[in-house]
Amino acid sequence: MRVRRSLILISLLPLAALLSACGARGSQSTVADTGAFYVRAGALTYQVQISRELNPYSVEDKGYLAGLPAGTTPPATDEEWFAVFVWAKNFTHHTHVTTTPASFDIVDTQGNTYYPIQLNPSVNPYAWTSMTLQPNDQEPVPNSTAFFGPTGGQELLFKINDTAYANRPLTLQIHAPGQATPSTVSLDL
Repeated sequence: MRVRRSLILISLLPLAALLSACGARGSQSTVADTGAFYVRAGALTYQVQISRELNPYSVEDKGYLAGLPAGTTPPATDEEWFAVFVWAKNFTHHTHVTTTPASFDIVDTQGNTYYPIQLNPSVNPYAWTSMTLQPNDQEPVPNSTAFFGPTGGQELLFKINDTAYANRPLTLQIHAPGQATPSTVSLDL
């Protein structure tokens, strides 16, 4: 009898772990020390998949720089392209719209703020766009270029100053509608 009870309890452990993980999604923090953690911004859950400097001379990185607005100047000698690749999911039972690119910014420890450059999504399949997410939908959409790409996320492109390396950590802020303070994620640089 004891052996049977033990086997039943052991077989229920994976179910208990799964249920506790589901509950954690609903009670996420609005602050993440690294991009590896989920952060709640408004009604949706966001995660930074990766953040890194882009090299305009790299074959891969040229694709991430496609779709720049006309007249965008390249980075000055003391600047660089910096991309943050973001994933979002609607874990609620209601339809919600993801934040627009303008709802994100990066702040360094000296208070310098960097804003994303709006990429043309018809030219750049990685460009972050605001979209309506039904319950359990996510951005990037499964089976899309961004979903299967090496970054696993939609791109936010910034032009940052080289002083950012001395003013780390950089913090991505997500300004969700109806949220008094932004959700934040500490970025790798």
